Amino acid sequence: MMKYASEMSYTCLPWLFLSLSLLLFTATRAKVPAVIVFGDSSVDSGNNNVISTLLKSNFQPYGRDFYGGHPTGRFCNGRIPPDFISEAFGLKPAIPAYLDPAYNISDFATGVCFASAGTGYDNATSRVLNVIPLWKELEYYKEYKQKLRAYVGKKKANQILREALYLMSLGTNDFLENYYIFPTRRSQFSVRQYQDFLLGLGGYFIRELHGLGVRKLSITGLPPMGCLPLERATNILGQNECQDKYNNVALEFNRKLEGLVAKLNKELPRMRMVSAPAYDIFYQIIRRPSLFGFEVTGMACCSTGTFEMGYLCSQYNPFTCRDANKYVFWDAFHPTEKTNKIITDHLNPGLLAKFSH
Repeated sequence: MMKYASEMSYTCLPWLFLSLSLLLFTATRAKVPAVIVFGDSSVDSGNNNVISTLLKSNFQPYGRDFYGGHPTGRFCNGRIPPDFISEAFGLKPAIPAYLDPAYNISDFATGVCFASAGTGYDNATSRVLNVIPLWKELEYYKEYKQKLRAYVGKKKANQILREALYLMSLGTNDFLENYYIFPTRRSQFSVRQYQDFLLGLGGYFIRELHGLGVRKLSITGLPPMGCLPLERATNILGQNECQDKYNNVALEFNRKLEGLVAKLNKELPRMRMVSAPAYDIFYQIIRRPSLFGFEVTGMACCSTGTFEMGYLCSQYNPFTCRDANKYVFWDAFHPTEKTNKIITDHLNPGLLAKFSH
């Protein structure tokens, strides 16, 4: 009998250990009850669908590799970074857009997106294509807070909002759709002055978030924007290689952003903020695509892969690729789902280590 009891105890130990491990893992991931998103098309899950702008993606072939093959308004063939980050924290695998009428506060309680494709730190950037400015994203967030309190009660809502992970990703449009296209900001600022101007706006926005109770924030800097297919296609004299000028601007901006994050972490009580280092892994993918399982990096999957996005990215274009997994970029401006996943898989361990306790 004692031998049997002893054998039973040894047999049960691995299961007990596994059960405890799973409980601890679940408890750890549950420390972030929601993922809340601000920014541009890199993180927009469909808010532009319902506003009067030409910058939309709620039609095929966008979303063809998303759940059910449905276009959602994500500028991608499938999921985007916040979706993968949410899933890594044990939450839902796709974050809904706040303005999407198919969802309500019960869906938004564990994650919501306020981002708008085409926006930037600079209000002038959002006016280029008539999209939602950053200040309006903040107003929607305040509205959301009230709805959440009415839904789960004030105490529970405050806990969710305090423990939630907030994501910010924007800035590319400020340069490529505004500063380098229109003369107004160039007449007012040198490129370095414009970087500082944008970071000043970003710092003000983060202080506003902190004042509203935000305590966990990951902010993504600029990508290697000189390597976007659109910029390579226009670099005719440079044999369609990456435009180093734009990449250098991105690197300098990101260094300044890291300084701002360090400064605000010291200034804002109980604020935990990181600058997500996405540039380097993205650049590695572009420069050494075969190491990551890609075949094409200079052109995008959609249409001719050189300048098309939005309505120009058509399912009827015979040049649209059959397998997006071979391509780093989905359209002339945005990465494929596979690229998004590789980048977020690279970032998630750091986010989990920083924010899961």
